[in-house]
Amino acid sequence: MSAVWTDEQAESSARVQNAMKIEREEHKLEKRLCREVGRAIVDFNMIEEGDKVMVCVSGGKDSYAMLDILLKLQKRAPINFELIAVNLDQKQPGFPEQVLPDYLTKLGVPFHIENQDTYSIVTRVIPEGKTLCSLCSRLRRGILYRVAGELGCTKIALGHHRDDMLQTFFLNMFFAAKLKGMPPKLVSDDGKNIVIRPMAYVTEKDLTRWAQVQDFPIIPCTLCGSQENLQRKQVGNMLREWEQKHPGRLENMFAALQNIVPSHLMDSKRHDFKGIKTTGIADPEGDKAFDAEEFREAALPGVSVIGITPLGAR
Repeated sequence: MSAVWTDEQAESSARVQNAMKIEREEHKLEKRLCREVGRAIVDFNMIEEGDKVMVCVSGGKDSYAMLDILLKLQKRAPINFELIAVNLDQKQPGFPEQVLPDYLTKLGVPFHIENQDTYSIVTRVIPEGKTLCSLCSRLRRGILYRVAGELGCTKIALGHHRDDMLQTFFLNMFFAAKLKGMPPKLVSDDGKNIVIRPMAYVTEKDLTRWAQVQDFPIIPCTLCGSQENLQRKQVGNMLREWEQKHPGRLENMFAALQNIVPSHLMDSKRHDFKGIKTTGIADPEGDKAFDAEEFREAALPGVSVIGITPLGAR
């Protein structure tokens, strides 16, 4: 038998190897997603024994992925908790109302579809060309809070990810003059529900790839998702451009949200500046008012930072 491969055999072997490589990459992605969601759940004590978690599913890639990952974690978790998928059908024209029920039935997960015509309210109240998100979000929140109570849910899970949280931080800083972000866990506006964001550590890039792998039946939004002039989209584009030019910058900014130093900001409600007195004890984290600040080059990948001298020290 000849040891020389034919072109067809070589091509077949290449296809097999490529398929195996793709399978390995998809397995690594699944493990990473489960690990990051599991880490967020543990770090912020998001899900506890006996919880009934309402998983808000909109039909977008993020909420599909959140449900998928939570179902995987539910099978291996050391605690018992329930999941129920909830979708708010806002009666948008052309909305394919059978897509989610069919998908969730096939998945075998308990679900509830809440039918409320918020679309007509939003489009009637908000002038044409204006941003619809604010009113739409308030209406949707109130409905979901009510449904959570009716279903006996103890937690409400939303599909926001790391990039959403960074965008929210910059939106608040640029347009609301606040250092405020999107927390991984909070008490809802009505004081009756605990809202969690299990994908707080997950990147949008990974979610986009996972949606392709799983072939989720994505339903496009004809309300907020269709508006191109949104401030959030502008900030998102800015962050993506930064990451493209300087890989690793978003990781540093996200880490900064978990490493806050109130004494080195300017909010007197968070730090008693008026009451500051000398202690006679050296503080390695104290202000170096007369020093040029040195930042390690690795702190901002792709940027060479030699040093910044405060104006008062010149």
